[in-house]
Amino acid sequence: MNKLNLYKTQFSQSKGRYYSEPESSYRNPFMRDRDRLIHSAAFRRLEHKTQVFVQHEGDNFRSRLTHSIEVAQIARTIASRLGLDSDLAETVALAHDLGHTPFGHAGEEALNNSMKNKGGFDHNAQTLRIVTKLEKKYAEFDGLNLTWESLEGIVKHNGPLKNNIPNVIMEYQELINSKNKFLNLNLNKFAGPEAQVAAISDDIAYCNHDIDDGIRAGLFDLDALEDIKHVGKVINSNRMKWKNIENKRLIHETIRNLINHMIEDVVSEFKIIVNKNKFKSVEDIRNNNTKVINFSKKTFKNNQKLRKFLFEKMYKHTIVNRMTLKAKSIIEDLFNAFSNDITILPVDWREIAENAKSDNELYRTISDYIAGMTDRYAVMEHKRLYDLHGGWTGTSLYDKRDR
Repeated sequence: MNKLNLYKTQFSQSKGRYYSEPESSYRNPFMRDRDRLIHSAAFRRLEHKTQVFVQHEGDNFRSRLTHSIEVAQIARTIASRLGLDSDLAETVALAHDLGHTPFGHAGEEALNNSMKNKGGFDHNAQTLRIVTKLEKKYAEFDGLNLTWESLEGIVKHNGPLKNNIPNVIMEYQELINSKNKFLNLNLNKFAGPEAQVAAISDDIAYCNHDIDDGIRAGLFDLDALEDIKHVGKVINSNRMKWKNIENKRLIHETIRNLINHMIEDVVSEFKIIVNKNKFKSVEDIRNNNTKVINFSKKTFKNNQKLRKFLFEKMYKHTIVNRMTLKAKSIIEDLFNAFSNDITILPVDWREIAENAKSDNELYRTISDYIAGMTDRYAVMEHKRLYDLHGGWTGTSLYDKRDR
């Protein structure tokens, strides 16, 4: 038996689901979780949500959906190399951005600001809300009724929650503690190794694929990237290997090499960590006081240099800043409009808002509606409400968005 298999989250020992269900005869519980996510409306909407560039800027830029798929592929690879459960790692990876607003982090920042003193907004907490409440597909329950292990990974893949815990997560914990304490998410502990794999796969995917999108958008070129020492070495090595390689192939080979190096680094580092700490089970990993899925110090420093480059050249580029400004204005305008008059909400959302038992519940409903929008839906809804001349075509009353 591979020693690393000791740290695999065994689906046969899952803590189970909030609502009891018969097991599938041909899929294990984590496979079912993954499939439920893929078939959800919230997952489909990621196709039209911003990664860095607003959806209508171009057809070849990453969206939240393609990013999530890329993260899931890397997560499966790492989990398989480490003898972990690749289905669970894939599930957490596919879900990790499910709760994102339109317009990426700009939209999240604007919605959180609008929800200040009203419960706040956090995209990981919103993912929990989607998979436990907002998806309405099944006859016997709201949400997707995922396993405890998937919910743990969704909430804690970035680490324990000890301070400034989002209201949505606190409310869920209170519900669980009142109904079934066995399913408490243990917020002060780390998630299992598969969730940690999903988190580091996110880092690997977005840094490297943002290189491709940044070059495609003309925000920087390969020559600029060569100033980053470890990236420059890879570029020059590929140029030596293929003397007359086309630029777009060189870009792809460079990104491919960088991703492979980071994956190998994570695998090597995990083996070092588990040998040093002498873990005996997955619970030992949860109870550890630091993450066990990490980059080596050298790779971490190299990745920080790449992130700094992308921050300066891409995330804070004038073009992106202008998109950010407009995106925030749209989100803030929508929130203000619906907060001032809930009768302009679409009929199904208006009914929920009118039945809210408190102001915070009302604002959370408005937040749910806005967070679930795609980029283009948010733009059109803003136009319907604020464009006095061109906003008359179609109304949100008839343009229904499935929750």
